[in-house]
Amino acid sequence: MSKLAAENKFIDLSDYGRPFGRFLANKLKNTNFTPIHVTLLFGISGLTAIYFLLTNHFYLAFFFIVLKSGIDAADGELARLKNTPSYFGRYLDSVFDILLNFLLLMSICYVSQTTIWLALIGFISIQLQGTLYNYYYVILRNKTAGGDTTSKIFEYKTPKALPGESQKSVTLLFFIYTLVYGVFDKIIHTIDPDAYKAPIFSNWFMTFVSLYGLGFQLFLIGLMLSLGWIEAIVPFFICYNILILVMISIRKYYYA
Repeated sequence: MSKLAAENKFIDLSDYGRPFGRFLANKLKNTNFTPIHVTLLFGISGLTAIYFLLTNHFYLAFFFIVLKSGIDAADGELARLKNTPSYFGRYLDSVFDILLNFLLLMSICYVSQTTIWLALIGFISIQLQGTLYNYYYVILRNKTAGGDTTSKIFEYKTPKALPGESQKSVTLLFFIYTLVYGVFDKIIHTIDPDAYKAPIFSNWFMTFVSLYGLGFQLFLIGLMLSLGWIEAIVPFFICYNILILVMISIRKYYYA
């Protein structure tokens, strides 16, 4: 099941794990496995990738990074198959993502010559890039018929728990979510505050923006690890920020 109507689907470079995610979700749809279980599983895969990075097994780290992206796609697919949307699951997924990103950058710092301050700037860069992608993608989903609206454009208010989930759990996860993502959201919203008023983004533009999707970012990290370019990872993602200005400029020019 897609988050977008057929006419609004674009080639998402960060979503290469979707076929595996659909396969896994279909295998689990008639079992007792829940989307939360799948979210925990992708967290384990991410931690396994970090373990192999720390032990200098870079090919295995690459494998588990890609596997993490595939499993990450399965929790949402399973939720849609079982018709069990969940704010708790949505925020848990995001909190796991940012935690794993931080641990991944700190691990790269540990096994390379990258300084901790440069690694922190790299982490901030990756989060800002991913936030821009998510911002535009959520706008597209909320503006088009048939789009998934579990994620909101501006998430400043604790949502009401959906059937089958605890309001206390949703409130707690939302607080953690806003704590770790709030500053990145505010920066991107400040740079491009009127994006939500724009006409529907074209497919080519969203494909371009998907260069900043987490899946593609992780693929690039894994690829550079496997090629022995570990020292180049953090500098690359810092320089990669230039596309933030390019993408926002295109948005303002073509979709004013």
